[in-house]
Amino acid sequence: MSRAGLTLERVAIRHGTRKLVEIDTHVGPGETLTVMGPSGSGKSTLLSFLIGSLDPSFAAQGRVLLDGTDITETSPEYRRIGILLQDDLLFPHLSVGENLAFGLDTTRLPRARRREQIEHALDDIGLSGFANRDPATLSGGQKARIALMRMLLSEPKALLLDEPFSRLDAQRRAQIRELVFERARAKGLPVLLVTHDREDAIAAGGRVHSLD
Repeated sequence: MSRAGLTLERVAIRHGTRKLVEIDTHVGPGETLTVMGPSGSGKSTLLSFLIGSLDPSFAAQGRVLLDGTDITETSPEYRRIGILLQDDLLFPHLSVGENLAFGLDTTRLPRARRREQIEHALDDIGLSGFANRDPATLSGGQKARIALMRMLLSEPKALLLDEPFSRLDAQRRAQIRELVFERARAKGLPVLLVTHDREDAIAAGGRVHSLD
């Protein structure tokens, strides 16, 4: 029987003779695992392995399974893993609505239905009427919400967080952090958060795996 969630099965990553990561764990639907460690400890390297973009200079062992399916050798675009980064990475040449549309499957949704989903998504995050706005006119917190919703519209089966709150001020940080974890739990997504900030780990709840 397949196991729902994200499984890291005996994953070990080395760079030359240096062992960076060694982890063997399972993150169930709606759960969050926090991986903590200082800069250079291998946090982002682990995420690169999980999304399938690990630099060939690293040697990796182990398997990644999503809902029981081995995706270790699957191309990144087919893994169904969403990721939020430190930078929001909105497309500057596209409007807010066009940025959100990028997360939708345009092959199966007619234009009217896409527009409806975008308006609903904006309303859902308190940004109703922002579809035609230029991303450059948004605050940091607004950009973070758009980036989150764009990722969720792509219907991922797991969520990776690469210190996505680190560039926000304290108030926005708390708000966006709460929004991200709330949405992930509501959608039953397994979440892997990498951070060096203990407050992020406390807010996430769940287990903590430390990298030396």
